[in-house]
Amino acid sequence: MAIQNIGVIGAGTMGNGIAQVCALSGVNVVMVDITAEAVERGIKTVSGSLDRMVKKEKISEADKTAALARIKATTAYADLAATDLVIEAATENEGLKLRILKEIDSIVPATTVIATNTSSISITKLAAAVSTPSRFIGMHFFNPVPLMALVELIRGLQTSDETVAAVQAFASAIGKTPIAVKNSPGFVVNRLLCPMINEAIFALQEGLASAADIDEGMKLGCNHPIGPLALADLIGLDTMLAVMEVFYDGFNDPKYRPAPLLREMVDAGYLGRKTGQGFYTY
Repeated sequence: MAIQNIGVIGAGTMGNGIAQVCALSGVNVVMVDITAEAVERGIKTVSGSLDRMVKKEKISEADKTAALARIKATTAYADLAATDLVIEAATENEGLKLRILKEIDSIVPATTVIATNTSSISITKLAAAVSTPSRFIGMHFFNPVPLMALVELIRGLQTSDETVAAVQAFASAIGKTPIAVKNSPGFVVNRLLCPMINEAIFALQEGLASAADIDEGMKLGCNHPIGPLALADLIGLDTMLAVMEVFYDGFNDPKYRPAPLLREMVDAGYLGRKTGQGFYTY
């Protein structure tokens, strides 16, 4: 099946990024959020991002105008009725996602593929919330969506081969590189990345080296573009803690226990860049 009309649930950072990439690739997008203000903010963010691309001469003014014209911003789920694919990109909260997926399922035809942009919740569990779970898949984009080439495609126990093939072709068509992943806590990238960051926090907690030296070591010794502690501040320490707790519960393995310093930082409200204080001051 060819995917030409998509829905995106959530006009925040991930949702508007997905909408932008799809619209620039010639796909029609219905972007849904709960308030008109949230939807307007999403469109404003996309417009600003496209302006920067015009200034850098990556796209033309005509490309920008055409892309914005392809995005329909709305608060009505009913506008999703004619979509081929709906990507849920709401906050990382299982109860909320389940409610949204049931709402989508009540509106779209059984042929519409439903995807979730979750970074940690079980795809199999979310698929069970929709009436045709064979049409459900994980489509995990990375932030910032317009710049990051990767999409993890995660199949649940129920996901059909046809759904995987259709979404794989779609991801490639919008300029992304898809990798196939089985359903497991954290999938592949976060499964490797987050324990590494957690270990860096243990190293800091033990006084092994300063935050700056730990980050410098990983940048120069492993050729990472950003150190693990600076990256934790960028991700958000509350998000980091939530992911490590998902791993700890999901695998029932002490190697995934969150560093006590991470928990203490979150308790203090030191969440990284978004609060101005994390392992560094912003």
